[in-house]
Amino acid sequence: MSHKLAPSVITSKVLANLRSHPNLPNHCWYLVAAITLAVLNQPHGIRDVYKYEVEQCGNGESLVVLRRMREALIKASAVGGVPKTINALLSLKEVTPAGLLEEPGTPSLTERQRDIYETPPAEILGRGQAFFDKIYVRISRRIMGQLDKSGTQDLGLTARLVYGYLLSNTRVLSATETSFVLIAGLIPQDVNPQLKGHLRGALNNGATVEEVRAIRAIAVTICETFGMERLAEGAVGGWGWRDEVANV
Repeated sequence: MSHKLAPSVITSKVLANLRSHPNLPNHCWYLVAAITLAVLNQPHGIRDVYKYEVEQCGNGESLVVLRRMREALIKASAVGGVPKTINALLSLKEVTPAGLLEEPGTPSLTERQRDIYETPPAEILGRGQAFFDKIYVRISRRIMGQLDKSGTQDLGLTARLVYGYLLSNTRVLSATETSFVLIAGLIPQDVNPQLKGHLRGALNNGATVEEVRAIRAIAVTICETFGMERLAEGAVGGWGWRDEVANV
């Protein structure tokens, strides 16, 4: 089954249903929608999400929505890959008013340039470890140990860099919202072991069970809209999930 459908599949009716889903945390539906679409490699749909949210909340919120969507897409690169984030951000740029573009050299709310160029690495890596520990709590050391002993210690080092410089930066998105981003990025990929960790991690970061289930539900809905389905047992191919998508 091909998953390359026309962008028009993300209709106003679909967006309205996503936005009004019960138990969703405030101002999170469009983050989850954008991330799910990015990982599905449907970047045109992200423009529809942005335009619809601005229509609903007013042009005065455009910059806030853009900043949050951009940061979500940057953070999603940790689980969905940089190439898809590139596609997503360039697509979003096409519908961004010129005055709302963040140009090189201009101040950024994330202050990542300061993290990289002015802050001691030990401080950033320590922040990342604390963020990792908050997600995994009692099994944090075991999880990091598995990464270090994966056959190359560079996997653990990569995780430390990602958590330090990317995910633990909460200047635009909170720790809870970051967990939602990671959940949305993992659901389309059929990676239940990692998804289960971040579903629990969202609870550890302060989300309620109802909120996490709502985030999961709208991500799954978008995946199904683009043709993903539960694959038959023993299927050697297809566009979907081999197991039921993990839940809390």
